[in-house]
Amino acid sequence: MMPPAEPAAPVIFTRAGVIRGARVCMPLLVGMTPFALVVGIAAQAQGLSLLECGLMSGMVYAGSAQLVALAAWGHPASLVGASLAAFIVNLRLALMGPVLAPWLDRLAGWRLWGSLFLMSDQNWALSVTDMNSGRRDAGFLFGSGAVMWLMWLCVTMIGHILGALVQPQPGHPLFFAALAVFVCMLVTIWRGRGDVLPWAVAGVIALALARLLPGTSWYIVGGALGGSLAGGLRDHLRRQTAP
Repeated sequence: MMPPAEPAAPVIFTRAGVIRGARVCMPLLVGMTPFALVVGIAAQAQGLSLLECGLMSGMVYAGSAQLVALAAWGHPASLVGASLAAFIVNLRLALMGPVLAPWLDRLAGWRLWGSLFLMSDQNWALSVTDMNSGRRDAGFLFGSGAVMWLMWLCVTMIGHILGALVQPQPGHPLFFAALAVFVCMLVTIWRGRGDVLPWAVAGVIALALARLLPGTSWYIVGGALGGSLAGGLRDHLRRQTAP
């Protein structure tokens, strides 16, 4: 007779977890710095004041969404267009959050909503790795997010100040920093050859939509949904063929 399986350790949210998350995310701040500077420079180029740049970074806190919204910014600014662009880009978070459900489903109140607000691509990837390693302290997500949020707020405002001095032209290599951050992040979440299919599907769909619908952000949504569906189908087939 097989012995009963031991129950999984409960999810906790401790000060030690928050501090550990803040410490582990420190190396990522170096990689985020150029991205944050670019967002600040772009905000200044579009005519936002230093206060407006700070409010945007503190309340939106989404580099890719901020860049897309700034790209859609006009004179006069189209609030609906910029908001819709940011919403489309941030839809990916609806696909990312459920991955951390083993942690998030056991939080409530400010711990849950604070963790969700502070979740970004980088600390999400760190938290997924931490969760998959068997750790159960959800304070890690909050702590890493809080440090990265504060860094993002400060450096984007510094970028705004530098933007008035540098004033780079469109197409300047400096604006490649945003893409470079996402490319580097892929290294941390690569799990092996099984990821080739969903990643390839996402890439093909995104490239196709970018050509079919230029000047829009639908390629991000289409790529994310296509890649997610391909990954879900892959996992389903694996379960069906497993002995």
